[in-house]
Amino acid sequence: MKILFKNARILTMIDENVFFGNLEVTDNKISNVGSFELAKEYDQVIECNGNLLMPSFKNAHTHSAMVFLRSKADDFNLQDWLFKEIFPRENNLHAGCIKELSKVALLEYISSGLSGVIDQYFFPEEFKELCEEWGFRSLILDMYDKDVRPYEEALKIYKEWNNSEYVKVAIGMHAEYTGTEDMFNETAKLLKETKSPFFVHLGETYKEVKDCIDNRGMTPLEYFDSLHFFDNGGAIFHGVYLSDHDMEILNKKDISVVSCPASNMKLASGIAELKKLLSKKVNIALGTDGASSNNSLDMFKEMYLASGLAKLLDKNPVSIKPFEILKMATVNGAKIMGLDNGLYLEKGQLADVIMIDMTKPSMQPINNILANLVYSGSKDIIKMTMINGKILYFDGKFQVKEDIFEIYKKVQLLTDELCEIKK
Repeated sequence: MKILFKNARILTMIDENVFFGNLEVTDNKISNVGSFELAKEYDQVIECNGNLLMPSFKNAHTHSAMVFLRSKADDFNLQDWLFKEIFPRENNLHAGCIKELSKVALLEYISSGLSGVIDQYFFPEEFKELCEEWGFRSLILDMYDKDVRPYEEALKIYKEWNNSEYVKVAIGMHAEYTGTEDMFNETAKLLKETKSPFFVHLGETYKEVKDCIDNRGMTPLEYFDSLHFFDNGGAIFHGVYLSDHDMEILNKKDISVVSCPASNMKLASGIAELKKLLSKKVNIALGTDGASSNNSLDMFKEMYLASGLAKLLDKNPVSIKPFEILKMATVNGAKIMGLDNGLYLEKGQLADVIMIDMTKPSMQPINNILANLVYSGSKDIIKMTMINGKILYFDGKFQVKEDIFEIYKKVQLLTDELCEIKK
């Protein structure tokens, strides 16, 4: 299959330069970009008319099936939100519902220009199945649990799932404050055996960090580092409350920070020190977190808030430039997912490409395209999402094999069932 995109503006994300040219996709790879001799025949030719082609977004922290809790538990602090509103309803989750719920999330991802996510939730085998059926990329975080996922099964999953074209797996944990000594010990063994990077919610609230220091004499990051959890790198989610020593560990162990500005702001958890982390040469990506705390799965919102909140925190209107924010939403997230062959619009890279509709009012007039994307962009400017050389969304229409209204109907029935808190 050979596809030609003609007469496009192109942002490769190798640098800030936007230029006019063509882009050619052969099967699932970019085979040419820029100015090149066209082939005699193409299976499909898409006239871009000056619309922008760029690498797709990567949502580096989410819980996809949590869409069933969208707008159900708002206006709580994190501890009350988790323990009184979220966990009791998550106790209702059962096999068979995660795949259906996640379809709504994938529709939102695809129509927002996303080609991949780092997902952490219950019944991950169902999310894996969906991603493979629809052709959507994911790094799924699996975790040891003596009742649900014993050691041998977790090890088997790690070895088997990493052979998938669309899905990879790594070892994760919810958080230090929800872990047990058994979980810590077995996870340490898993990480040593698999050489997997490690992923965990960390430094999300002041209380979380203070309690860990009070109980263990260490910050959560110092504690996990003492257990050698990050010897193969990985990422922490949120990273709002980090000490200078924490940041040294991040740099030394090649640990990324996935900032979730919308969720942290909505739960009043705090603002991550992104500029300081950048100065420490820490890789930063962006995530939405789940739809229960955001409440959308929109990377444009995350980019705007990451930029605006950094300016506010630093009291500096030039705190982080738009290109750095765009890298957090694309290249940096792809690196955490292990997609080293899917970072840029470059010959030989994976064909995970989005088209930005430059005719939308929010993109006009054109003074600085990168600034427009970060400061005035929104989901409605996504004209096309291509993943692995296949177009899954174009001109407002999903190119998936299921009726989206049937999906909505099933998910609403599941939501009504799952949201009741059982006494």
